[in-house]
Formats: sequence, C-alpha cells, structure tokens
Amino acid sequence: MLTRNCLSLLLWVLFDGGLLTPLQPQLQRTLATEPRENVIHLSGRRPHLQRVKRGWVWNQFFVLEEYMGSEPQYVGKLHSDLDKGEGTVKYTLSGDGAGTVFTIDETTGDIHAIRSLDREEKPFYTLRAQAVDIETRKPLEPESEFIIKVQDINDNEPKFLDGPYVASVPEMSPVGAYVLQVKATDADDPTYGNSARVVYSILQGQPYFSIDPKTGVIRTALPNMDREVKEQYQVLIQAKDMGGQLGGLAGTTIVNITLSDVNDNPPRFPKSIFHLKVPESSPIGSAIGRIRAVDPDFGQNAEIEYNIVPGDGGNLFDIVTDEDTQEGVIKLKKPLDFETKKTYTFKVEASNLHLDQRFHSMGPFKDTATVKISVTDVQEPPVFSKPLYTMEVYEDTQVGTIIGAVTAQDLDVGSSAVRYFIDWKSDGDSYFTINGTEGTIATKELLDREITAQYNFSIIASKVSNTLLTSKVNILINVLDVNEFPPELAVPYETSVCENAKPGQIIQVVSAADRDLSPAGQQFSFRLSPEAAVKPNFTVRDFRNNTAGIETRRNGYSRRQQELYFLPVVIEDSSYPVQSSTNTMTIRVCRCDSDGTILSCNVEAIFLPVGLSTGALIAILLCIVILLAIVVLYVALRRQKKKDTLMTSKEDIRDNVIHYDDEGGGEEDTQAFDIGALRNPKVIEENKIRRDIKPDSLCFPRQRPPVEDNTDIRDFINQRLQENDVDPTAPPYDSLATYAYEGNGSVADSLSSIDSLTTEADQDYDYLTDWGPRFKVLADLFGEEESYNPDKVT
Repeated sequence: MLTRNCLSLLLWVLFDGGLLTPLQPQLQRTLATEPRENVIHLSGRRPHLQRVKRGWVWNQFFVLEEYMGSEPQYVGKLHSDLDKGEGTVKYTLSGDGAGTVFTIDETTGDIHAIRSLDREEKPFYTLRAQAVDIETRKPLEPESEFIIKVQDINDNEPKFLDGPYVASVPEMSPVGAYVLQVKATDADDPTYGNSARVVYSILQGQPYFSIDPKTGVIRTALPNMDREVKEQYQVLIQAKDMGGQLGGLAGTTIVNITLSDVNDNPPRFPKSIFHLKVPESSPIGSAIGRIRAVDPDFGQNAEIEYNIVPGDGGNLFDIVTDEDTQEGVIKLKKPLDFETKKTYTFKVEASNLHLDQRFHSMGPFKDTATVKISVTDVQEPPVFSKPLYTMEVYEDTQVGTIIGAVTAQDLDVGSSAVRYFIDWKSDGDSYFTINGTEGTIATKELLDREITAQYNFSIIASKVSNTLLTSKVNILINVLDVNEFPPELAVPYETSVCENAKPGQIIQVVSAADRDLSPAGQQFSFRLSPEAAVKPNFTVRDFRNNTAGIETRRNGYSRRQQELYFLPVVIEDSSYPVQSSTNTMTIRVCRCDSDGTILSCNVEAIFLPVGLSTGALIAILLCIVILLAIVVLYVALRRQKKKDTLMTSKEDIRDNVIHYDDEGGGEEDTQAFDIGALRNPKVIEENKIRRDIKPDSLCFPRQRPPVEDNTDIRDFINQRLQENDVDPTAPPYDSLATYAYEGNGSVADSLSSIDSLTTEADQDYDYLTDWGPRFKVLADLFGEEESYNPDKVT
C-alpha cells in the first residue's frame, strides 16, 4: 500500500510540475463513486510576482468503521513541497479527535486511526493541518482544514421504533382493506450501498393479512372475517436490510390486530314463550318480570329495543330496556285483580336500535316471543265503594242524627264481614260516631259552623277474618249554616257632618256583615230605627245592593248646640228565620270650608270661638304638664327625705347618738324617755315574746329601792342575767330587761294583794307608821279605816 501511494505521488509531481500533492489510499479511489478532489492554493516561499503554487491539495480522507486490525488503520499522508526531505519540516494536526482518534507522523505526515470508529456515533471528523519549521517554530504555510469521513459498513439491523403495534379493522371487511402501516429504521448510511434498504415481510399471520414489502402497509387478505368467530389476531412482521438479500440483517415486531364489531347479527330470543307469575297486589309501576334476547354483537350494535305487540296485555303492561343488561323489564301499568282475570298473554318484539344498511340482505334484525302472565291470588283488605265520601249536616243538629254511611266489601274468594271504626289519629272521633257493622255516621256533639265549618277525618275498614287487612277512606263533612246571627255593620264607622251641610246630602256609605254563611243571593236591608224616625236629624237611604247611605235632613248643624248625634240603624238579612240588629252610629259635627272639606273635628273646636290658635293651646298644655311634673318631683323628694330619716332613726340605732336637751324628771319621771326606740323592730314584727319589752297591759307600781345587802334580789338578778346571756333568741345589742320581782327581804313584805290569803279585815297597817314621813298619809288613811271598822266595836 505504501509503495502504491509513493508511485501515485511521483506521477502527480510529474504532471503538476513538482507541486505538493497529498495522496489518498487506493481503496478510497476504488470505493468513491465520483472524484472528490479538493485543491487548496497556499502561498509558499516565492517572490510575490511569481506564479503561486498550491501548498495543500487533497481529496477527502475515508476510514472504515468497526476496524478490528491489530495495527492502527492508515488514513492518508500529508506532504509539503517545502519539505526537501532534510528533516526541517514538522507536521501538526488539530481538531476533532486529534491525538485521541487520529495521530500524525510529525516527520512523514502519515495519518493513522488509533481506535475503532462507529459511523452511527460520529459520521465525520473535521481536522486542521500545518507545516512548521523545526528550527524557528514558525509555520511554513497557513493552517488548512480537511475532513475524514467514516466509511459505513452494514453493522445495524432494521428496528421498529414504534412497535409492538395495535390495530383494528372492521369485521366482514373486503380483501385489501387497510389495517396499519409499520416502519423500520436502519441506522446505516442510506447513501452508501444497500445497508439501509429495508424490505418487509410477514412471518406469522397468513393467510389473514398481507404486507407491502416496500411501504410496510398491512391489509386484509381474506374476505368476511367474522368477529364472533375470532376477534384477535397476532401478526409477526420482519424488516430486512440489503434489499432482503442473503446476509442482510433483520428486525421483527408484533402487530396485534382486533376485528371491530359491526351490526351483522340480529337479536334472538332463546325461547319462544316466557311464563311469569304476578301477585295481584303488585303496585303500579313495579317490575313483575324480565325477558332477554341474545345479540352476539358488541357495544351499541347489541343494544336492543323491546316493544309489546298490541293485543291482550297492551293496556296493563309496559316493557322497558335495562341499559346495563339489555334485558326487557316488564312493568305494571294498571292494578291486577285475581277475581276479575287470572291470566294475560301478549307478544314482545326485540329489535336493534342501530342498523347497518350493508347487512339488510341478511334478513330482518328483530325477533318475537310470547309472554304469558298468571295472576296469583292475594288476601286483600276491604275496598270502599268510593275513594272519598262527602256529607252535609246542619249546625245545631240533634246529637245522634245519622248524616250518612260508608260501604266497604271484601272482594276475595270467600268474602269476610267488614267492621268500621273512626281513625283515632283524626279529630272526627270527638264529634262523630260510626256504627261498626252498618257503617252509618252520626253526630256525637252539637256542631257550630261558626267554630268549625268542615270536618275531615278517616274511617278504617277491616276484615273480621283478618283484622290486619285494613283500608282507609277520607270523610269530608260540611257543616251547613243556620241563620242564627243577625247582620251587623261591617266596620265601626267614624262619621262626620259639616256644620254647613245641606238636606239630602250623603255623608257616609255603610255595608253589613253576617257571621252566618250567607247563601247566594242573600240581601241586607237598612232602615232607620222607629224611635228615631220622628223629626230625625239624619235618615238612612237603602241602595238595595247591600249598602246604604246616611243622609242629612237639616239645613246646617251647630257644634255649640250639639257636637255628637247618635243614629240607630236597623239592618235585616233575607234568610230564614229573619235576623236583624240595631247598630248605633256616632256622627260628629265638624267645621268645614265652603267646599265641604273638614277643617276640624277635635277638642280645639271648643277654644276656637275664644280666639285661641292651635299653637297657643299646645303652649298652655305644655306649661300645665311642666308644672305638674315639678310638683310631683318635689313631693317625691320630700317623701324620700322623710323615709331616709325614719330608716336612720329606727333601723340602725347602734350607729346613731340620741341627744336630749332636758335632764328629765328624776326617778319619778317615767315619761322622760321612750325606751321603745331601743327595741328591735324586726323582732317586734315577728310578734315574738320579748323579755326585754315591758308589757303594756301590766302596770307595775313603782317599787322602792332595794335594801342593801339583799342577797335574794342580787341572786335573782344574776340568775336572770345568766339566762339572758345564754338565750339564743335574745337580741345581740344592749336592751332593757324588766323583772317583776319584789324580793323577800322587804320590811313590809309584798304590797300586792294577789297572793294575800287573808281578808282585808285581817290586815294590820300599824307598821306603816314605821316607814317614815313618806308613808304618814297612807298610815293615817288605813288607821282611820281600822278605827271605823264596825266589827271591832264591842
């Protein structure tokens, strides 16, 4: 190879006059499809005016990928015409892969690839070369750029990047129907040889499908493939490069093909007759049975619509489709009665909702089946003859009067007797009674239409043979009115008349109301009371339309003479018996202007003749109110102050000091100080016996001072003090304790005659003379009585 390159270099020098020419390997020239020679003119060391010779001229270098040799792969050679072979020129290489992928001999300019290359990883490398003087380190020629391309070999098989594939095609499709297009990618160079030319083929899936070897389009190969027979197909596709020739690389993928459904099958009932049993007590609208037609199609193509063919049961039954199960649900439209009819027979038609016009030739897409329904007997409650009973009764009807009756029957086979009773949950039980056997309803109390005009309650009927089977019906009783209330004025009218009113003037229009239920056409009549018909100031004009007008009869009225007029109006109804009432209307005389507009009807009219205006009246009234408020406030303050003084003096004695300006009357003055102020008012109010209060009913004589060293009195007082100290009912403050004890040590003994056992004649009063001058008058008095005593006269 080196010899061949040297020979080529020599021939090129001969043809080009000794210019620098890089030679390529002979392999590159043989593999290249066309000359790829690049000529680069570089300036050498020549005079500027001389012809410039080419410094670097070469074609593109090529290197084989996946080179597995033991020696580095030779790429090419660089040479400069300035290189005289004396070793003064040095070649350098830079750029993509310089030093790592490609190396250059600095002396000879030979380029080698030092490792295996992959074109699919990097298809070409861009490098730069330069000749440098070894001694001066200066470039002999400008740096030039060249490319090394990696020569492709068939080292990559075709790959299906999108596999595995999923596709669908409608069933019953014709031959050649499009299914799917697959594509394989080969990483080899498509511009070089057949390494990237792929051919498709089917390895598995025939004879159902075919594939175009160039485009990879899959189509159906058999007609009328039926989804109901086989739905899923798995096809194995191969892609081979080198145009499918022997030695090419191949890749495979799987295509899962599903036959999609079309409506090519009609619904079919699995049997021609369906038998159903239904209790007669089934409620309206309830589902009483299900039937089903089978359709092998799928999805909306299997949706079925059911219809009842007009006939025996068309009016009593209905059928709808269950969307989840595609079953026909038979429902009840009207109630069933075993005693009336026991069996029903009708036909049901099942058809597809979504039809495919391509398959109409296969026949009608519907089917018919017969449904037989047997009604079973059920014990039922009694049935009333009416759904609602309406009755009427006059108010105040005598208790026990029959006003109507209800009827219920047992329609079952072997009918049972029926019993009636009023539902206790309703109010009818309080006003009405029912005969349990006959069903007659009677009043239980007197009815008043003005209180309750209508009664609504329920009556229950039950079978005697089975009391649990009951039925209920509503009873509506209207209480009819009896004319018992007289008509009255509809509202309390406030009527006024002007002082300047003229005779025949209507000053008020009145109407009447009646608490009775007025029947249609009832009329009210109005007239003046007979006692007021003599020289009346007003009269009543009946308009004959249930209204009347109050009419004036005088030419003017005076408020000073009479401010109010009372007009008795008689109102009479037209019912039987006729009821009437007298209603007194109050008519007030008012001051009006010339047009009849009322100016004043209130109390102000009394003061207007005096010349007082409305503002003056208001001012006077305000002054009166203010004076009254001042007086009331003053009185309230005085009472409050007095109350505070009493509270201070009576309720809180311990916190006050009572001053007296006189010294008192001494020992004999018992009225100088009222000890009642020291008494506890709370204890007094409770009426408890107080030992610290002197009883008013007792009047003890003033006792003389006790004798000194009288132990009886001292012991008595100490005993009473101890009792008072331990007494829980005693007041907590200091109080006066009065003890009615005279003692035993008195010289005169007791002065009381209560305990005296002797008569007055047995008494000796001589000791009174020993008591001193204070008792001299008493001693003389009793001494005279003793001398006068006739019993002692001898």
